Amino acid sequence: MNIQPLGDRVVVEPRKNEGGKLKSGLYLPETASKERPEQGTVVAVGPGKMTDAGKRLPMNVKKGDVVLFSTYREPVKFDDREYFVLSEDDIQGIIGK
Repeated sequence: MNIQPLGDRVVVEPRKNEGGKLKSGLYLPETASKERPEQGTVVAVGPGKMTDAGKRLPMNVKKGDVVLFSTYREPVKFDDREYFVLSEDDIQGIIGK
């Protein structure tokens, strides 16, 4: 993939969902899984948001981080793979940091 996000944008490759099955063995309907946060791996990070004073704010995530994010956006396709282009504010947390 050859995409460089701008500003505080982050490109995330979502992890595959296990078909709505929970560890307990229960199955969730597809609509329930759409409302829950998803996990994904950061594959590209922009340089950071520019303030009104002209100072660039550092990003809190880096390439390779596994993150939680909400999926209210449509994925984009590059090389037959799906990615989400998110603002850093759309990321809810970093897993395992």
